[in-house]
Amino acid sequence: MQQQQQAQGQQQPVMPQPPQIITTKDHLYLKDQLSWELVAMKKCRHFAQECSDQEISQAIDKAGQMHQRHYELLLKHLQNNNTSELQHIHQLQQ
Repeated sequence: MQQQQQAQGQQQPVMPQPPQIITTKDHLYLKDQLSWELVAMKKCRHFAQECSDQEISQAIDKAGQMHQRHYELLLKHLQNNNTSELQHIHQLQQ
């Protein structure tokens, strides 16, 4: 129990912005996350159209819009030029 409390108190700080270089492991994780967001977005759109209760339909549509925003944000983070960033780091190390 005490170890759990210590572990909870030692959480890593939140990054204020994404790193300039994306590792292969990060890339694979982000690819999975994009797929999950896309599926969730499509399911919300489908079920919002199937729902006969307007209030529930709007709530489902709102959830779908949230997943779409997450998807677009992840895409934005992936649009940096990884190759040029790696070259820049190599130049700094020399």
